[in-house]
Amino acid sequence: MTAERGLQVAALQQTLADAGYIAERNLVAALLLMQDLGRPLLLEGDAGVGKTEVAKVLATVRNTRLIRLQCYEGLDAHAAMYEWNYQRQLLAIKLLEHDERGIAQKEQDIFSERYLLKRPLLEAISCEQPPVLLIDEVDRADEAFEAYLLELLSDFQLSIPELGTVRATSIPLVVITSNGTRELSDALRRRCLYQYIDYPDHAKELAIVRKKAPRAAAELAQQIVAFVQGVRRMEMQKKPGIAETLDWTAALLRLGITVIDKDGAERIMETLSALIKTRDDRLALPREAVARLAAAC
Repeated sequence: MTAERGLQVAALQQTLADAGYIAERNLVAALLLMQDLGRPLLLEGDAGVGKTEVAKVLATVRNTRLIRLQCYEGLDAHAAMYEWNYQRQLLAIKLLEHDERGIAQKEQDIFSERYLLKRPLLEAISCEQPPVLLIDEVDRADEAFEAYLLELLSDFQLSIPELGTVRATSIPLVVITSNGTRELSDALRRRCLYQYIDYPDHAKELAIVRKKAPRAAAELAQQIVAFVQGVRRMEMQKKPGIAETLDWTAALLRLGITVIDKDGAERIMETLSALIKTRDDRLALPREAVARLAAAC
């Protein structure tokens, strides 16, 4: 990395931190490449590690819109790209009954942009100022939907049969997230830059807690992070993410807990609903296990 590039990475890293997101240098370097090359950035990692927040903070620091497409099973092109406003079209057809123009001209009028409902993908390439487009949890959608995405990710355009090809007014910054619930296609991966986001180490998570929960005293913040890191080392069905760490911090502060130790295990148990999110994981943390983790903090 050249000295100039190193300064750019450090500057963006500080800008993100000022906006509330603690980012490692590799992620910051990938964000700069995404902007320089105009390529989408695919972020993979377990749920709760902060992938979605990357897009949110990027929109904040660039002072631009965040357009979000939340993926789900059964998502189709119309819900993601565009739909026709059928009610307005039917009304227009009724009004055109006595129009003497030919059928082709009437159809051209009916299938015009004023009857088009823009969904997230079309909206993103229609903005005057480049937005941040978040395609969240793409692995929840099926492979057929991935195929719809390829034209957008390659050429930043969409094909609408009734209108033709709609090319981007501006090129959005595209962030795609995946929790790894299924393997993504090679075609999608080839079109993206890639970064894996892991659970934070102790130093990073401590910095996040100090940034997001300044009311927590320094010693308590250290103990919170040590406890959560200990929980993650256990065999858990759903390891707590950063959001759970912050929720748990808020719960501890709400109950007036200022220190984590084995003597306070009973009170800590009362707050675990903010940290542990499955029945099996909750059963894996009886009072004895909580006391043991607390003693190690």
